[in-house]
Amino acid sequence: MISSSSTTSSIKRALCLALGAVLLAGPAAGASRLDDLRAKAQAAIERRDPVTAEVMLRAAIKGGANEDELRAHLGEALLAEGDRTEARKVLEGGAFAPGTEALGWRVRGQIALAQGDFGAAAGAFNTALRANPNDSDLWVAIAALRFSGGEQLQSIEAADRAVALDPKNARALAFRGLLIREQYGLAAALPWFEAGLKVRPDDPALLGEYAATLGDMGDYRAMLIVCRKLAQVDPKNPRPAFLQAVLAARAGETDLARTILQRTGNAFRNMPAAILLTGVLEYRAGNTNVAVEQFDRLVRMQPDNLEARQMLLRAMSRQASDQPLVARFDADAAQPFAPPYTLRLVGESWRRLGNKARAEALLARAAHHSAHGPVPLPTEFGAAVLGSAYADAPNRAQTSVPYIRALLKEGRKDEAQAVADRLRDSNPGAAEAHLLAGDVRTIRGDATGALADYQNGASIRFNEPVLRRMDATLRALGRARDADSMTSRYLAQNPQSLLAMKLLAAAWAREPRRDAYLAISRALAARGQPDPVQ
Repeated sequence: MISSSSTTSSIKRALCLALGAVLLAGPAAGASRLDDLRAKAQAAIERRDPVTAEVMLRAAIKGGANEDELRAHLGEALLAEGDRTEARKVLEGGAFAPGTEALGWRVRGQIALAQGDFGAAAGAFNTALRANPNDSDLWVAIAALRFSGGEQLQSIEAADRAVALDPKNARALAFRGLLIREQYGLAAALPWFEAGLKVRPDDPALLGEYAATLGDMGDYRAMLIVCRKLAQVDPKNPRPAFLQAVLAARAGETDLARTILQRTGNAFRNMPAAILLTGVLEYRAGNTNVAVEQFDRLVRMQPDNLEARQMLLRAMSRQASDQPLVARFDADAAQPFAPPYTLRLVGESWRRLGNKARAEALLARAAHHSAHGPVPLPTEFGAAVLGSAYADAPNRAQTSVPYIRALLKEGRKDEAQAVADRLRDSNPGAAEAHLLAGDVRTIRGDATGALADYQNGASIRFNEPVLRRMDATLRALGRARDADSMTSRYLAQNPQSLLAMKLLAAAWAREPRRDAYLAISRALAARGQPDPVQ
């Protein structure tokens, strides 16, 4: 290796600065020359060469151009390089020249959003809107802010506005595609990504989302073609390797998947999906200690992720770490929603530890497990304690959700419903708020009211958690045909959804639809899934 990428960029920057100083020597650039310079810098950023944009702009400033005239574009170039600190320093170092205010404030907002400061991002975007309310890229940024803040419906509205303002804006088309994927399904999103790629066929972000969507649909041949294209246009992009590792893992090629995943280095070290994949691959390879470390990281990041907890339990069971296992998971086994797998593994650990009474109780529950309605997840504190935090911020999920769980645990269902409804009404664009209100209604036995909440949530974001709730509620209301139709449509949009397959298999096994049941059972078996009704 001759030099690092950062060294290469530094050399390129120095050469360009030297050349720029020669070309731009003399009197300060006039208005037409500044406009031409901004256009060239913008073009360099668009072709993913922000270093060239930066050095051209710095050379012009060094040659006498007013920094305020180029401040917004220089900040955008630095942000495109990934240098948020320097970009923020430049953008906050002075004013923006007339005509560049919208860009400057938009980039300031994008930096704040990337740093998780939603309030500062909103303020910057509002200022940018006052300067130019018809900037399509600005509306894409606003859509991203709203989605990150849980305002999914408002995010859709902003993305629609961005596309309406510029139907050929590839960023707007890509983001609308992401939202369509959440709202309607994988198949519905593909045309949006394809439309964006017609405008910018070499855009790495678009290619990455297109490849991921194809892979999730099971179209692996097309996914690999797109991954190869992405690797060609952006050789340092780690996403093609990650997607190919996922594909190899799905095919059961554990060693190959591990080898490919290692090529991504630390690029996805803190991404939950990558942590889960790493843990699964290490578990398959027999590296149980490493698998436990990965699953433990994921559980600490997402303590309510039941899948991650199951994987950690399974890995610790293989370790034969009985004492740590029961210390970690006996509380899970005590919950009424504990699945048979959890009950069995915790029970077996108690038996090896000599606590036969506890072991037999858990193993008996595992052997005679029956379906149950929804129950709230446990909370560490009671309603009296959590109510104080809720009173200070009653419209925020961080305080409302634990309080609702505590109220339900204490049997105060009507109060829990009032809190859930207030959260929903205060956040009408958040699908999860509608689901929460529906869950409390389900616990209270109001299936009709719950279905209305679930349908409102599904109109914003229709994913597997929504599908599971709506399928169960429709069947509880005696609307099996509607449930079958809805779940079939979901499967058509998301053909690799194991949940949709299992729901349909369980439903059709009880009806005179034996041929359809056998077909979907074979599809599940091909994916290594047991028959859901046996």
